Amino acid sequence: MKEFLEALRVQRWDDHRYYHHSRINQSLHLVSALSFIVAYGLLFVDPAAAALLAWGVSMTTRQAGHFFFEPRGYDHVNRATHEHKEAIKVGYNLRRKLVLMSAWAAAPVLLWLAPTLGGLIEPAATWRGWLHDVGIAWLALGVGGLLFRTVHLFFLADVRTGVVWATKILTDPFHDVMLYWRAPLHLLRGERMDPMHHARHS
Repeated sequence: MKEFLEALRVQRWDDHRYYHHSRINQSLHLVSALSFIVAYGLLFVDPAAAALLAWGVSMTTRQAGHFFFEPRGYDHVNRATHEHKEAIKVGYNLRRKLVLMSAWAAAPVLLWLAPTLGGLIEPAATWRGWLHDVGIAWLALGVGGLLFRTVHLFFLADVRTGVVWATKILTDPFHDVMLYWRAPLHLLRGERMDPMHHARHS
């Protein structure tokens, strides 16, 4: 258990120091984390609504922070190029995220054009029914994306790395709240980038 927790700490630390320099990105992660926590609670009441919230708010804010606000030049804090960081990323790097987000965007279109998915499901009779189907599709995509990368890491690295990564992803919302609750305050003070004094050359 001690080794597992240490591996989890390292993955969390690397994710923070490599990919969360922008205060806007950090603030969007705070919004994402709070939305995910609400979505976790909704899972026990309305799984489709939970997925709509998780993908519609949590994932879009989270990934927008990475795609649009996080710098991609040379990282002087960690002495690493963007290409190097992308190559060693344990989870979904930007290229993999682009594939995942493309599947997310395609799901509603597919359900609109083929409401039965080739006879696999009952067609939605109402707008609300279609939204429910979209939510279930997004829930399946989220679970599938998590399981796929977890098992993929079993082969790329080892079983522990995969399980640690899955644990990190599932607990990220709670950890992100603890890490980034001050980020909006820094933004209001005009600080666009985290100086990362705590992470320099670690």
